[in-house]
Amino acid sequence: MRGAALTRWTERQVLEAAPDQSSVAAARRLARPGPWSETGSTDTLVWGRCQGSGKNPYQVSVDLTGPAYRCSCPSRKFPCKHALALLLLWVHGDGAVEADAAADFAREWAEQRATSAADRATREARASAPADPEAQERRRQARLSLMDAGMEDFRTWLEDLVRGGTASARHRGYTYWDTAAARLVDAQLPGLATEVRLMGSEVHARPDWAEHLLARLGRWWTAAQAWGRRRELDPTTLADLRVVLGWPVPTEEVRADRGSVISGRWSVLGAHRTDDGRLLSQRTWLASEDDGRLVQVLDFAAGGQPLPVARLTGSVLQGDLALYPGSGARRALFDGEPVAAGQLADLPGGGTLEDALRTFADLLAVNPWVLRAPVVLRSVGATVDGACVPTTDGGSVLLPWADGTPWTLLALTGGTDADLFGELEGGRLRPLSTAVEGEVVGL
Repeated sequence: MRGAALTRWTERQVLEAAPDQSSVAAARRLARPGPWSETGSTDTLVWGRCQGSGKNPYQVSVDLTGPAYRCSCPSRKFPCKHALALLLLWVHGDGAVEADAAADFAREWAEQRATSAADRATREARASAPADPEAQERRRQARLSLMDAGMEDFRTWLEDLVRGGTASARHRGYTYWDTAAARLVDAQLPGLATEVRLMGSEVHARPDWAEHLLARLGRWWTAAQAWGRRRELDPTTLADLRVVLGWPVPTEEVRADRGSVISGRWSVLGAHRTDDGRLLSQRTWLASEDDGRLVQVLDFAAGGQPLPVARLTGSVLQGDLALYPGSGARRALFDGEPVAAGQLADLPGGGTLEDALRTFADLLAVNPWVLRAPVVLRSVGATVDGACVPTTDGGSVLLPWADGTPWTLLALTGGTDADLFGELEGGRLRPLSTAVEGEVVGL
């Protein structure tokens, strides 16, 4: 007897959860009944045993409510090829995944997850309990003293760099940038540290390195000067500055501000992951169906821990979002788990290159430190070198790709014009999704 009726994912949604293309290829080879036994599903779980090269088969479980994945194989990828193959079997619905009751290993794992969730809720409740205000203020003042000293050191470093001439920056070794970044980390300024460390490679990798470095130097100097006058800044500008420096507002404070919570339907437009060798980060862009506002949900993982699975691009979610303080396309977090409420057939809004540049200009007008703008572009022609974006006078401009040629986009569109959602950053475009045959697809 098959498990309880499920709202199945599509095959595309399974593939979007894959960490890389090699995992997809391996999963497809395993997505057949032969290697599997004890497969089954309920309204929240999918499980099975997959025979590998060893004596004992791997125990594979997927919690659909997360989603979350567990496999007894040694792979460090999340999800691994076995979890992806199991989901593909389940999606195809050909009788390969069926059982009367959950296997013991799947049931025990689900119970452990429920217990962990309850413990985590208890810890969060304790963390949100009133703390000693005097102790909090002492910690705050200690951090501010560190940041003040770090910013003074950073201003001196910037002055020395400019005094020596920006042309000489390209001839400095990576240690020069890494040492400056390490001092910023010690001063609890991780946001600036990440940008400085990244510049150590960008001055060698980017053909427009001189213009790029000059723009970043201006950004860093403005942030350093603003920090020295932070007591004169309005709360919104100070919140934007904290983002640049890497001093986030605690999540419990964001959730506690009930005036910042917005209920509604949110369209998942796209997601982007980065790995600087120390920290994995993921930003997911959402659009409100009510007023069209764009927000970004940020997730981070360090020390080899996996990132949460990105919300599936093209889906529509019903839920509450709590907004962080700041301006522009603000950071947000879900206040409770959202529920699926549909699928996008097309990208909302958008237009020409001038529309995209106007969006960027509007963001810069209120936040001088904004690095990128989320934009929807209509009728874009994708080439190996960049995106041919229409202009209002009937012509087009070639925007270079931000992260190399997006081969998936070229394969999906076949060179024909398509609507794109992406990030406009430094005169380049990073495509994150496209509308193809009545659905929005992640890239």
